[in-house]
Amino acid sequence: MAEPRAGKNQESEIPGPRATPDLFGHRDAERALRAAYDSGRLAHAWLITGPRGVGKATLAYRFARWVLAEGAAGGTTGSQAALFDDPGKADPLALDPAHPVFHRVRSGGHADLLVIERTIHPKTRRIRREIVVEDVRRLGEFLSLTPAEGGWRVAIVDVADELNRAGANAVLKLIEEPPPRALILLVSHVPGRLPPTIRSRCRRLALTPLDDADVIAVLGRLAPDLDAAEAVVLARLGRGSPGQALGLAAGGGVDLYKSMMTLVASLPDLDVPALHALGDRLARAGAEAAYVTAMDLLCQWLARAIAAVGREAMPTEIVPGEFDAARRVIGRGDLDQWVALWENISRLAARAERINLNRKQVVLSAFTALESVARA
Repeated sequence: MAEPRAGKNQESEIPGPRATPDLFGHRDAERALRAAYDSGRLAHAWLITGPRGVGKATLAYRFARWVLAEGAAGGTTGSQAALFDDPGKADPLALDPAHPVFHRVRSGGHADLLVIERTIHPKTRRIRREIVVEDVRRLGEFLSLTPAEGGWRVAIVDVADELNRAGANAVLKLIEEPPPRALILLVSHVPGRLPPTIRSRCRRLALTPLDDADVIAVLGRLAPDLDAAEAVVLARLGRGSPGQALGLAAGGGVDLYKSMMTLVASLPDLDVPALHALGDRLARAGAEAAYVTAMDLLCQWLARAIAAVGREAMPTEIVPGEFDAARRVIGRGDLDQWVALWENISRLAARAERINLNRKQVVLSAFTALESVARA
C-alpha cells in the first residue's frame, strides 16, 4: 500500500492467509467444516464465499492444514470430544504453528497441497488478470496422484472468480469427476461470476462481515502499534472486513478519511486550498493505492449519507461530525440528484483507474460536483 506512516505495521509485515494461525468471528463455519470431516462424508468441493478480506482464504488454509495433519495421522487428534462436549470453547480447526504440517504449508512445501492463483505471464513478466486453463491443468495432474503422506490431496483456488472460461470448465470437470481423497476449496468474493454448474456442485459456506469487536481483535493481533481509537475507526471503515481494515491501516486510510470529511464539512463552500492539497497528495508518484483508497472511501461515505438521510436515521459516525453535512446539505436537497451524483463519481473513479486519467483532476472533479449539487 502507498504512503505508510512511520511507526505503523507495513503490509509486508502482515502475514498472509497461508501463515496466519488464527481466525476470528467464523467459529460456526469452522464447526461446519469439522463436523463434515468427522462425519466421514466430507464433500469433495467447497465454495467459500463472502466479502473481500473477511477471512475466506484464511479459513481455507486453516481447514487444509487441519485435514492434511489429520490425514497423515490416520485419524482424529483427540480434539473431537472437546468439540462436542464444550462447543463454546472448542477450537475446531486449530493446529499448533509449531506443527510440521503448519511449517510446510506456510513455506509452500507440502507435497499434498496445491494452490491455484493468478500467475506471472512469461512474456510480460506481470501478474495475469485471470487464472488460465494451463494453471488448472496442473490441478488435474496433482489431484490424480496418490497422496504423498497417505491422507488427502488438497487444492485451494484463490480466487475462483478470476478463472477464465476455459479454466472454469476445467475446474468443473474435476468437481464432476473427483479423484478419491481429493478436496477442492474454492475461495470466491463474488460467486455470481462463477458458472451456475460450479456453484451447484459445491457445498457452499458463506462468511459474513465481522462485528467491530472481532475486527479490532484482528487489528490488535496483526497491527499492535495501532492505538485504540484508530483501531475503532479502522474497524468501522473496514465494514466488517479485517483485510480491508489492515489495508487502510497500512495505507494511511484514517488520515485520508479525516481529510476528506474536513472538505465535506466545508460544503457548500469548498475549502479550495485544502482540496488542491489533497489532490496533490494523491497525484504524486507512489500514491496510486492511496488515491484508490480515497475515492473508495468518498463513495462509501456518500452512499451511507444518502441512505441515512433517506431513512431519517443517522448511523454511528466513524469520525466526529461527519454526518453534519449530510443533515445540512443532503437533507435539504433532491435525494434522486444525490443518488445520481454518487453513481457519477463511482463511474468516474472506476474509469480513471482503467484509463489512467490525471488523479488530481479526478479528485477536483469529484468534489466540485459535490459542491455543485450542494449549492442547487
